[in-house]
Amino acid sequence: MKSADQIKKEFEDYIKNHQFNGSPQSLYDPINYILSLNAKRARPNLLLLSHQLFEEDMTSSFSKALAIEVFHNFTLLHDDIMDEAEVRRGQPAVHKKYNVNTAILSGDVMMTMSMQLMDLHESENSTLIRELFMQASVAICEGQMMDMDFEMSDRVSIMDYVEMIRKKTAVLLGVSMQIGALSADAEKEQAQRLYQFGEQFGISFQIQDDLLDTFGDEEKVGKEIGGDIRQGKKTYLYLKALELLEGSAKIEFKELYQSSTNDKVDKVKAIFKSNGVDEYARQLRDAYHDLALGHLKQLNVETPALGKLVDYLSLFIKREY
Repeated sequence: MKSADQIKKEFEDYIKNHQFNGSPQSLYDPINYILSLNAKRARPNLLLLSHQLFEEDMTSSFSKALAIEVFHNFTLLHDDIMDEAEVRRGQPAVHKKYNVNTAILSGDVMMTMSMQLMDLHESENSTLIRELFMQASVAICEGQMMDMDFEMSDRVSIMDYVEMIRKKTAVLLGVSMQIGALSADAEKEQAQRLYQFGEQFGISFQIQDDLLDTFGDEEKVGKEIGGDIRQGKKTYLYLKALELLEGSAKIEFKELYQSSTNDKVDKVKAIFKSNGVDEYARQLRDAYHDLALGHLKQLNVETPALGKLVDYLSLFIKREY
């Protein structure tokens, strides 16, 4: 039975042995670049750990884990362009290292490659796995569009925001675990439980990301702190602050958040802190984490591999990067 660290190392070796090449090579270099950057590999690791719950030999799932990681990084390429982000994982974002057009085309190729990788190992669940992956792909695009629409709307609720991050982030975590289980021929009900766990965990995971974007350590996080604030993104932190503020304080806060003043980030962070918004976010993060664990407890799988999965997950919820 392999630990999460062992599985991550094996997956890193798998990526290194699967360099993407073709003509023109300038299309593939950005793909190899972003996949080589230091990353958590949460989604492929969860897929492989979920497979191990039902079968120790994970060979058939490595290509699916790579499919998930390639797809996830494709979304990052396009997200960074849309967000005008300059840094990814402590290094220049792909569109900054190369150029915007190359990043778009490389991302398009990555999406196609992810579909091909998902189909490499056929099994009795291959059709279902393909359908689930495609459904997740559509949901992620819907979530990204919701995120963009929120920028133009004054009627975004906290529940709207939770639904957006469910689609944009949590669905892929959930389907990664579901695909891992199905690749090991788990019962469909067990695989669905893992999906439900992953989805709730994913919401918790994203709320922690929001906290890190505002209150994290730049060196550990690997990107400039305060990006969401600079872009005026309607995160949970912003929406909770609006809910708590009243009268002129609320009006002034909205004006500040949409401004581009040099000290905007520091001022917004101070408002968040003085109103306890960061603590509310931690409470919501922990609530979704508890909901997720409830699904895991109902899995009814008695194996040491479950402990390996739980140990791995415990590292993420209060991570600093």
